[in-house]
Amino acid sequence: MLVSAASHGYLYLHGYSSIPAIGRGFLVLTSVFVALAILIAVGGPVWLRAVALMAALGSLGAFVMSRTIGLQGFIEHGWQPAPHAFISVLAEAITVALCGWSLVRSGSAVPRTRTAAS
Repeated sequence: MLVSAASHGYLYLHGYSSIPAIGRGFLVLTSVFVALAILIAVGGPVWLRAVALMAALGSLGAFVMSRTIGLQGFIEHGWQPAPHAFISVLAEAITVALCGWSLVRSGSAVPRTRTAAS
């Protein structure tokens, strides 16, 4: 998460801040990802990993939208801006995988079922 936050923060400071809505989104994403990474690292509750997973999926979804149908009129092509597009996608995919694995391992992602004795 920190890698993606650093990449988005860099892009915000180097031009994306002037793009309406998208610039603010990059700033919010950077702030939220840093906060989540710190809270998870210091032993925050398990549900923070679920939030991190959803945030990373949302960011990946926004990336796909920005390359296909556009995101609030904003369209980019391929892996531009390089190398930040690739770095962010890779970092977010790793976040999804690690958070998903962690949640399944802890039992938090598995729905609780009731038995007849319950």
